[in-house]
Amino acid sequence: MRATLARMPFDPQASLGKSLFFGDILEDQLFPYPQMDGDSRETVREIVEATGKYMAGIDTARLDRTGEMPAELLQSLRDLGLFGLIVPQEHGGIGLSNTGYARVMEEVASWDGSVAVTLGAHSSIGFKGLLLFGTDAQKRRWLPKLATGEMIAAFCLTEPGSGSDAFSIRTRAVKSSDGSHYVLNGEKIWITNGGIADFFTVFAKTTPDTAEQKGKITAFAVTRDLGGVSHGPHEDKMGIRASVTTSVRFEDVKVPAENVLGEEGKGFKVAMSILNHGRTGLGAGCVGGQKRLLQLASEHAATRKQFGRPIGSFGMIKEKLGRMAMRCYASESLCYLVSSTIDRGGVDYSVEGAATKVFNSESLWTAADEALQIAGGMGYMREQPYERVLRDARINRIFEGTNEILRLYVGLTGVQKPGEFLQGLGKDLANSLNDPIKSLGVLRDYGRRKVRQTLPYGRTQISKAHESMRKQVANVEDAVQELASLTESVLRRHGRQIVEKQFATRRLADVAIDLMGMLAVISRTSAIIERRGLSKSENDLNMALAFCTDAHHRVHQNFHAASHNNDEEIKAIADRSLEVGKYENDILA
Repeated sequence: MRATLARMPFDPQASLGKSLFFGDILEDQLFPYPQMDGDSRETVREIVEATGKYMAGIDTARLDRTGEMPAELLQSLRDLGLFGLIVPQEHGGIGLSNTGYARVMEEVASWDGSVAVTLGAHSSIGFKGLLLFGTDAQKRRWLPKLATGEMIAAFCLTEPGSGSDAFSIRTRAVKSSDGSHYVLNGEKIWITNGGIADFFTVFAKTTPDTAEQKGKITAFAVTRDLGGVSHGPHEDKMGIRASVTTSVRFEDVKVPAENVLGEEGKGFKVAMSILNHGRTGLGAGCVGGQKRLLQLASEHAATRKQFGRPIGSFGMIKEKLGRMAMRCYASESLCYLVSSTIDRGGVDYSVEGAATKVFNSESLWTAADEALQIAGGMGYMREQPYERVLRDARINRIFEGTNEILRLYVGLTGVQKPGEFLQGLGKDLANSLNDPIKSLGVLRDYGRRKVRQTLPYGRTQISKAHESMRKQVANVEDAVQELASLTESVLRRHGRQIVEKQFATRRLADVAIDLMGMLAVISRTSAIIERRGLSKSENDLNMALAFCTDAHHRVHQNFHAASHNNDEEIKAIADRSLEVGKYENDILA
């Protein structure tokens, strides 16, 4: 029953994001909003302060201008211990939790994208497979050197013909006849740290493609000293220019069988688990970028005068600053809710991680655009940081899963269990046609679920939010029920063809992402009010109310668009553009 479900203790098997598509809100995964314990908080604060002090002295404009990562800067990062943030202490690292790591990465990213990406590619994804799937022997062998930065790590998945479609990779690893090693051949592209790494998490097919199915993928720990590992020149990128991005080639590399990460043929699971973990670090970096941009924009708006007064006194500038702060608050709330889910032992946070990456990367992009707009013509000049931050920020919507792919992932993953429920309902009814009593039982169970999706007056799934957000809680609860109804409607209409209905799937995903953001904000603000009191939480409450209002409007726009849209016209226009390869409606035609 819903009332029971909402009061169950934290269930590591349950997913807050997936539950929304069923009309359920897992309240005990939300309340109370998580906090680091005192000792961890103090440790992280010291690291953040030391990191900020160091980063403030880096000439970040020079890094961008030269497009190089100086050896002395890398050594300084090693000396600060930033390569070993998440390596367990028994292996020589600092052993931070996911939440602690996210907060440090937030600080790094607030200063420079290239440095943040270098460290993130190392820890968030480069050796994360070793942490998650490595044997004790593998960890003892490599983690101490990864902790000190003696070995820098890289994640090797993308290939010239394989981006979002991981199963289309062509890199092969052929097992030797005696089973002692694999011979690895292939090329990976756009690999962050590719030119400076000595440890590579590499994904290769260990069985060939057939007409019936794609070959199985296996994950390997590959070190440069095995021989046959080379890299191409440093890529000249639009942003994060100092981060070392290269192709990496593997030619007849003999990889020992004991270097397999996880199980042979289970590499896709390894890759997805790594990326799910890594997205909290990326999401935190986007929070740090937003904080820096808000600081820059606020300082400029307070000092730049036009018409005899600071531009920050004008309504349209206030709106930009207010919404920048509001979105940053929501990004931060969502990021640390997800990181704490991982720290508490949650095993199913893929939807929440994807939602965080999508929401936070797009919030950062909006903040960069708005900060530059507030700076006006000055913001367009290279002597100011705005245009560089804008270029750096753009990659976040692309790597570690494009936002388009992640929206489809959120939507399609969300409808999977409701789809199985409806399919099972149909089978149960078909099997009970000759048994009226059994048929009534099946319909009764379905009816109970439908009743739970229409909450009676006075019933609530969220009982722990502060009363100052009562209206926002009611809006979320109503929207969750409407999401469940729309999910069922879409599944009945499209069935298995839902995988091809990307417009409908994207709407479901956008609703779910906004609902997760609203729930995170409500939970966090409730905790702040409880800790400080309402009178000292006015700014936090204002941000929560403002964000929930904006998100509520977006949610209902998506619900409306489910049945009132221009999808077919848009697709027809796109098809025509693809056919002719240009815009053909010139006024002179």
